[in-house]
Amino acid sequence: MTFSSICFEQGCWFKDIRIGLLGASGYTGAEIVRLVANHPHFGVTLMTADRKAGQSMDSVFPHLTAQKLPRLISIKDADFSTVDAVFCCLPHGTTQEIIKRLPTSLKIVDLSADFRLRDISEYEEWYGQPHKAVELQKEVVYGLTELLRDDIKKALLVANPGCYPTSVQLPLVPLLKANLIKHDNIVIDAKSGVSGAASLLIIMIFFFHQDTGAKEANLYSEIAEGISSYGVTRHRHVPEIEQGLSDVAQSKVTVSFTPHLMPMIRGMQSTIYVEMAPGVRTQDLYQQLKSILLYEEEFVKVVDEGVVPQAHNVRGSNYCFVNVFPDRIPGRAIIISVIDNLVKGASGQALQNLNIMFGLPETTGLLHQPLFP
Repeated sequence: MTFSSICFEQGCWFKDIRIGLLGASGYTGAEIVRLVANHPHFGVTLMTADRKAGQSMDSVFPHLTAQKLPRLISIKDADFSTVDAVFCCLPHGTTQEIIKRLPTSLKIVDLSADFRLRDISEYEEWYGQPHKAVELQKEVVYGLTELLRDDIKKALLVANPGCYPTSVQLPLVPLLKANLIKHDNIVIDAKSGVSGAASLLIIMIFFFHQDTGAKEANLYSEIAEGISSYGVTRHRHVPEIEQGLSDVAQSKVTVSFTPHLMPMIRGMQSTIYVEMAPGVRTQDLYQQLKSILLYEEEFVKVVDEGVVPQAHNVRGSNYCFVNVFPDRIPGRAIIISVIDNLVKGASGQALQNLNIMFGLPETTGLLHQPLFP
């Protein structure tokens, strides 16, 4: 039986690059399926979700009913010889052992945090467990697309960045490279919608009362009409942010970072306070970002002077909107960066990276305009 006939029997569209999706029943998995539906070359032909094995994807996510997809299966039953690439959307801490057992010929984009930190000891410190694929870590390319696309082109395993690190590094890296801001005294006040803090499993538990062990802080009644700080001083994205900024600055960068959970489904805003180098004005920061991002990047946009970027203006898209404002404190500036945490902060950037790994235009399947209202 040919692959195309198997694919037809399973109800999925045949495309020339076959994609496996591990952990398909989470938000990032569902978002990849939504984005790949408009991709001319990628077709999802294998989907795993151990707890949902045997079910159809539309029984888990009814909004995907119109798509023709294979049924969900357990990872142990997956035949990886039938796919060309894999998106791994499994939880942190479980991904390493699974990825190291995959065929070495596969191109892999991992959306967990398991391969983002180069320093194994730092991973163990922040994630509380030993790294289980040390030999693979040496081969990983960090997948912040706009900064490392040349390395991503040659990679077989890409560690997709976290959502907060993406929103922070995209505006800060060009400014650090140009020595326009100081390396210390960077303060990041970040806010995310609840889809960045809760998996599908958690949401289902809370709304359908299937498990009394659910985290009370993620209940609707606890989130709605309020704002909640979390991971104060110890959020796991801190070492990832500092790693990326230190690489560019070529010296150790330490940041103050506090994330907050907002009563919205999608969206992320990072408000970043920086001290400018001597003689530098806010206008210099704006022009530096404008000159680089306007002509070189499709998905990172500097909005008009004086316009405040808003998370709902990038909703559902792979765009990052940025702007710079003068602080009332002399010598300081405020940078505002917004993304959709599920797209540019996760699945959209993953698709952008896999496009590059296959030599395709990185915008392929990603030029959806933001949803409004």
